[in-house]
Amino acid sequence: MGEADYTKQILNEIGSINFWQLAIKPGKPFAFGKLKSAWFCGLPGNAVSAIVTFYQLVQPIINHLSAFSQWQRTPYLKARTTSLIKTSPGRLEFQRGIARVNSQAELEVTPMPQQGSHILSSFNQSNCFIVLEQNRGAVNAGELVDIEYFNHLLMGTSKNLSRV
Repeated sequence: MGEADYTKQILNEIGSINFWQLAIKPGKPFAFGKLKSAWFCGLPGNAVSAIVTFYQLVQPIINHLSAFSQWQRTPYLKARTTSLIKTSPGRLEFQRGIARVNSQAELEVTPMPQQGSHILSSFNQSNCFIVLEQNRGAVNAGELVDIEYFNHLLMGTSKNLSRV
């Protein structure tokens, strides 16, 4: 996305770009368009951004274009936060977190301390995305948020809730 990045210019010369940037964090520099008769998705350069955009955007696009009728969007679950979650309004945000059932049999989630789009190790220690709406500000401990388990994303179905 810098001055020396000619990706957008070249893609526009040989095809068409339907959209170039999204209000999503991480993953803002996502591209979608067409080269001749083939659709393409351009993922961001940071690993975490690429993973988020693949699961949230590319996987549903591929399944839709291939008419994979058995694929279902992963359902969001409600979980209570265990600590403050810092966020800035303006973009739909997917933070990494650890979800678990507490001693009161409630689903709770703890955000990973480091949320940078270059910090891939946060995926090794987490099991879900904390999904924060575009216009939501900071989330206090004890508030409810939406979460999306990673194992459902990998399986591509909402029917197996075995690994909570």
